[in-house]
Amino acid sequence: MNDILKNEKDNYRAHAKLHRDQLERDEDCFESVISIFLDFFKPKKEQVISAYWPLGKEFETRFLLDELVKRGFICALPRVQKDKRILEFVKWDHNTPMVKGEFGIEEPENEVITPDIVIAPLLAFDQKGYRLGYGKGHYDSTITALREKKAITYIGIGYAEQAVLFKLPREAHDIPLDYMLTPDGVIDFERG
Repeated sequence: MNDILKNEKDNYRAHAKLHRDQLERDEDCFESVISIFLDFFKPKKEQVISAYWPLGKEFETRFLLDELVKRGFICALPRVQKDKRILEFVKWDHNTPMVKGEFGIEEPENEVITPDIVIAPLLAFDQKGYRLGYGKGHYDSTITALREKKAITYIGIGYAEQAVLFKLPREAHDIPLDYMLTPDGVIDFERG
């Protein structure tokens, strides 16, 4: 990545993080996301659904994970592999032991499984489905690797207020989201 693009992305990240951290949160929006997810995506019980364990002010996904497990869905959480960009996904339920991982994020200790649906955190997203993450490239590398094996539904999760009206800077390896899930509904980038 050239220095100009890196500086531009870093600048956007700083502003997007500040904006996200100031957004109002209440439990109703997390409950809303559960029903929207189930109604729109209609996941099947045999599908593996991966979300993430939130860090800091990331969108709270534990309510969704909790409800999915209660309903009998197979859930997974990502785990950073040391010195690798590709995440592995570990089966998670209410009894799974958690340990602090590579970036201080709680990660499960359980069997590694392959997801069908990947729900990713973000700082911002644009109208074409490109997400602004933390700059490590884990999700882009992971989605590319997973899609070499099978079809994967790639969903961003957050608030509608995290949308930007301009085109986010992107590189050749950046993978756009298929959908954006917010408490206000779903944005379908595949159908425009």
